[in-house]
Amino acid sequence: MSRFEKKVAIVTGAAGGIGAAAARRLISEGAQVMLVDLDETSLETLCTELGANSRYCVADVSNLEDAQRYCQQTVDAWGKVDVLLANAGIEGVVAPLHEYPTEMFHKVMKVNVEGVWNGLQLAMPLMAANGGGSIVITSSVAGLQGAPGMAAYVTSKHAVVGLMRTAALEGAPHKVRVNTVNPAPVETRMMRSLEQGMNPDDPGKVHDQMAAAIPFGRYASAEEIASMLLYLASDDSSYCTGGTYTVDGAMSSG
Repeated sequence: MSRFEKKVAIVTGAAGGIGAAAARRLISEGAQVMLVDLDETSLETLCTELGANSRYCVADVSNLEDAQRYCQQTVDAWGKVDVLLANAGIEGVVAPLHEYPTEMFHKVMKVNVEGVWNGLQLAMPLMAANGGGSIVITSSVAGLQGAPGMAAYVTSKHAVVGLMRTAALEGAPHKVRVNTVNPAPVETRMMRSLEQGMNPDDPGKVHDQMAAAIPFGRYASAEEIASMLLYLASDDSSYCTGGTYTVDGAMSSG
């Protein structure tokens, strides 16, 4: 498949499980990809694996100057931006709302919301000037429902759905599509961290309980989430914008 032949994509959070899976798929389907993350060692390793059609930029997505830098480096390398996978995010800690650390709440909101905000503000004009493009934001089933102990994360993932809907309306006249993907728990580092926070003595028990509560009986794989990200990034979804797309094994259907 060559859905992304001659397309230029930016993937934030590229060092994580979902971001790396999406980057591999984009490269395999012909894209040129800018990998963005704070973890330089992982970025360098992934870039070496992906080859000549990839570059990387060490950046904090919540910092506007860093966001400007990764966009500019992409344009300098390949002349345009067709796709932005706004995938970077952090989980925060697990704590009741009345005990949740205020500094951590602000940090989660800054990375998960301002990081997306910066990407939208900078990428949308670049895409509009080039005749259009697709932005896909990684939200969560936590962006559609609540979850005890995860006030900051849930709030941030609801917030990016609102950003997406506004951006989709503003982008439509310029052929810039904007959507969110809302996964169930995924077999990644983030879920290991949350499981540990929920039960430090037996995180595996949390994993098994959460998996059993999903109608499919398991977590998603990073590759399954990447498949939806790429569908929405590609021209296969040319009439899809302003939508929330669950990849959740029917978790949000109950």
